[in-house]
Amino acid sequence: MFTEAHTILPAADLARARGYYHDTLGMDPSEQHDDGSLVYTNGATAFEIYETPNAGSAKNTQMVWMTDDLDAEMARLRGVGVVFEEFEIPGMKTDHGVVESDDMRSAWFRDSEGNILCITQRR
Repeated sequence: MFTEAHTILPAADLARARGYYHDTLGMDPSEQHDDGSLVYTNGATAFEIYETPNAGSAKNTQMVWMTDDLDAEMARLRGVGVVFEEFEIPGMKTDHGVVESDDMRSAWFRDSEGNILCITQRR
């Protein structure tokens, strides 16, 4: 049986990614491995960033953070320059960066490496 999982994100420039996560998201790595990869932890949540030329090539959501106040998180992130994605696909259309459903509200943005990240609030 699996006991835990964490996301691994690619970065074309690990130093740039580290700066983005520190300066924009207010996060610092909890570990740095010998290969240079960075591990970030927040409670039971963990993710890793490693350097590769393949960064930014995924067209899907790569990581989701849960929040109790989506509007406050979006305002905070916009205040440091984050731009939220606007899109319209079958069954989903953003309104000011937010997609709403009966049970949640979500917003997507890209990190410095082009990774698609999401913040979600359950209703």
